[in-house]
Amino acid sequence: MIKNLLPMAALFLSTGFLMAGGGMQNILLPVRGQLDGFSSSQIGLLGAGWAIGFTLGCIVVPRLVRRVGHVRCFSVLASLLATVMLLYGLYVDAQFWIILRAVAGLCFAGSYMIIESWLNEKITNETRGAIFSTYMIITQLSMLGGQYMLVVADPEGQTLFMVGAILFALAVLPTALSRAQSPAPLTQVSLDLKGLYVNSPAAAVGATICGTITGTWTSFAPVFGAQSGMSLTDIANLVAFAMIGSIIFQYPMGRLSDFMDRRYVLIGAALCGATLGFVASQITVDGANPGIVFYALMVALGGFIYPLYAVIVAHANDYADSEDFVKTSSSLLILYGVGTMIGPMVTGNVIGIYGPNAMFTVIGVAHLCLAGYVGYRVIVRPRPRNIDTLDFQAGPLAKPQTPESYALDPRADSETYAAENE
Repeated sequence: MIKNLLPMAALFLSTGFLMAGGGMQNILLPVRGQLDGFSSSQIGLLGAGWAIGFTLGCIVVPRLVRRVGHVRCFSVLASLLATVMLLYGLYVDAQFWIILRAVAGLCFAGSYMIIESWLNEKITNETRGAIFSTYMIITQLSMLGGQYMLVVADPEGQTLFMVGAILFALAVLPTALSRAQSPAPLTQVSLDLKGLYVNSPAAAVGATICGTITGTWTSFAPVFGAQSGMSLTDIANLVAFAMIGSIIFQYPMGRLSDFMDRRYVLIGAALCGATLGFVASQITVDGANPGIVFYALMVALGGFIYPLYAVIVAHANDYADSEDFVKTSSSLLILYGVGTMIGPMVTGNVIGIYGPNAMFTVIGVAHLCLAGYVGYRVIVRPRPRNIDTLDFQAGPLAKPQTPESYALDPRADSETYAAENE
């Protein structure tokens, strides 16, 4: 096991630095924006800008890598991330930050894809599961660690922006100094949205709604904490506990979906998420002492936010040909990206009118819409009796997926990956 992981040590180290910087950035910017008087709609546009950049990066970066190579491209993207992090602190302006967030989203997408393509090049079908699991653990722990860096210094100062820039700069070193050969060209995003909707309407619509939910939570959970008067530590706890809940719930939810129509699991999970969202919207949080009940509620709610998308990916691929795994998952990725653009923009306006607790209302309504549509699809098209399903595979919850994430997934064997990458 360790022998198989050692050749990937440099890549795992780069991943750790990158995810730690990303985790800190995701929680720092909404908090700093709130402190500097950004409106809720402006903070929502920060999240939408990041989603636009990330989705665009999945399309553009593979072409850039083909021209200049993996090492140079990764070094440029990580350096841009460090530069963007410093620019946030140098000039605090909502419109400027929206542009920077779009640039950061593109850079993150490209950096993830390059690291994941390197990993995919080094693994075999026999080691794919172990390496994918290790990658998941590193991404999630690094993201959690980055979120807690919020408490290191005053978010109104420059220190945290400099720390973030250092983390992104450090991410360059392991890959730049590695003697590993450059991998095959990156997976081009191959879209078949019409085919996806025909094969699995529940997955197509569900991916968009899941993106709306995740985008809302990621952009506005720190804002909710700041507006509720929470300390920096409690804001970090709020975000981290939801992530912990997703880690706890993901595998049981996914394995349950292996033994029944996955749509029933989606309906049940969405109804639970809607209930928790509506309950949370009615709670008045004591910023000085949120309490164990509130944090327990956040753990449970997180368990019904992040894992839904992994079940949707599994459901969509149940109805697709096995050789189309990466294509189907990449199409879902684009729809998910559209949702992460919509969610923050809608939620920002709603919070501006009704206050921070409206974030939970939006999350509850979105879960309810998901349950309603998937329930409608169950009635319209019952599950075929002889469908050949793929086993559920947990995915990295701390970061958005890329086409290379799906190529790395154990359900996409190396032959399929090579065929789709030609």
